[in-house]
Amino acid sequence: MNAEISISKNQTIAPIDKRIFSSFIEHMGRAVYTGIYEPGHTTADKYGFRTDVASLIRPLNLSNIRYPGGNFLSGYNWLDGIGPKEERPMRADLAWSALEPNEVGTDEFLQWCERLGIEPMLGVNLGTGTPQSAVDLLEYVNGDLPTKFANLRRQNGHEKPYNIKLWCLGNEMDGPWQICMKTAEEYGRIACETAKMMKWMDPSIELIACGSSFYDMPTFGSWERTVLKHCYRYIDYISLHQYYQNNDGDIPSFLSRSLEMEEMIHKIAVICREAKMEQKEAHDIALSFDEWNVWYHFQKSGQQPPKWTVARPIEEENYDLADALLVGCMLNTLLRNADTVKIACLAQLVNVIAPIMTEPNGRAWVQTIYYPFFYVSNYGRGTSLRLSCESAQYDCTIRKNVPYLDASAVLNHDGICTLFLVNRNQTEALNCTIYFNQDWNYVQEWISLSGNDSAQRNDADHEPIKPQARECPNTKDGILTIDLPAFSWNMIRLSVNNR
Repeated sequence: MNAEISISKNQTIAPIDKRIFSSFIEHMGRAVYTGIYEPGHTTADKYGFRTDVASLIRPLNLSNIRYPGGNFLSGYNWLDGIGPKEERPMRADLAWSALEPNEVGTDEFLQWCERLGIEPMLGVNLGTGTPQSAVDLLEYVNGDLPTKFANLRRQNGHEKPYNIKLWCLGNEMDGPWQICMKTAEEYGRIACETAKMMKWMDPSIELIACGSSFYDMPTFGSWERTVLKHCYRYIDYISLHQYYQNNDGDIPSFLSRSLEMEEMIHKIAVICREAKMEQKEAHDIALSFDEWNVWYHFQKSGQQPPKWTVARPIEEENYDLADALLVGCMLNTLLRNADTVKIACLAQLVNVIAPIMTEPNGRAWVQTIYYPFFYVSNYGRGTSLRLSCESAQYDCTIRKNVPYLDASAVLNHDGICTLFLVNRNQTEALNCTIYFNQDWNYVQEWISLSGNDSAQRNDADHEPIKPQARECPNTKDGILTIDLPAFSWNMIRLSVNNR
């Protein structure tokens, strides 16, 4: 099987926004309690946060973390999570049938982010919440005047404003599963009024409105058009969410799903451009793909942990090699659409559909999907390059003419070209010829993630799926020929000389 790529440093798509390398922490399952936060753990810092988990988060080089939800957000009163911990109420979390002790709230999370050097991305409750409660939270977080909630933040020990710039106007408000689901008209109106008031309070912030919860929603497209009709003037981004499943074991179809993701992005980008024209607005609306991942193992297992407990252990995926390859394809999709997608959050970060797992009172370890995200986040910064790509193709049950090769390329700030390549073929290597017009002449590094079994997984004791450095082939006359292993994710870095 063969594939060809042509690449030039002059053929650019757009600068890559650092915020596409973001993630998500929701008050859901064990993401917070026994995830990032576990007082009494041997690695816990003086604030109760696990430093072993932090040591796995830091290498991911995250730009932002979205918080506190997710479905949890639509029933959350942020006032429950501030002030002395001993005075905070225990609440029933209706979104996930769990108990929420509110030991971690706004200040704890924001200060944890400060220590990690990561920017928060906060959500306001537009389910049970109101525009006023959203503005009150904004005042608490960013207020610098001698006003009620800014003074309350000072009283709680943080004199200076946090100056958080990214804010989500609710979460998945089109979904029947959502606490206080809304129609597009209802959501568009409350999002408009909330956004207007929040920007009056702090004109420096950027706001993200809820788009469709996923591609197959019956209102996909019409929801976005209606919402943008109401609030285009006051927002900066509209959100996209998408998770992919492989419940029937059809791996060729599963790995083709990133093509659907690309179609989704293109369609919403068109709707945004149409709304701009129809409303005669000057600014562009960009896309925030603020939930994306693979999610099906836990649901398929039929597990039902006891309800109404703290840190109810739900949606703890054990990812395999096939999942890692699709995550790699989804990351490629984000890079190829750097002109429209400016924010993206791998959902989530710890324990819940996450690259990082923990044991209560025990170890922390990383899953297969950790590695593609790690490498793309660290080496996928710069300018996205437009590729000419030809590859052998296959047909699957849901789509025809799926390329075996999925590819993206980035011109890094130091002049290196980094390619991210996935071979979707389960049994055969892919002979790939890369033409780069002598813009680069040396293969600096080749990292590959592969295995003999698509279902191989990592756990706390064994890590069969981890990156391997491969011997770098030589280039000749601006051409590189390389055999990508069967069923593999790859990073290849090209430089102008051996350095």
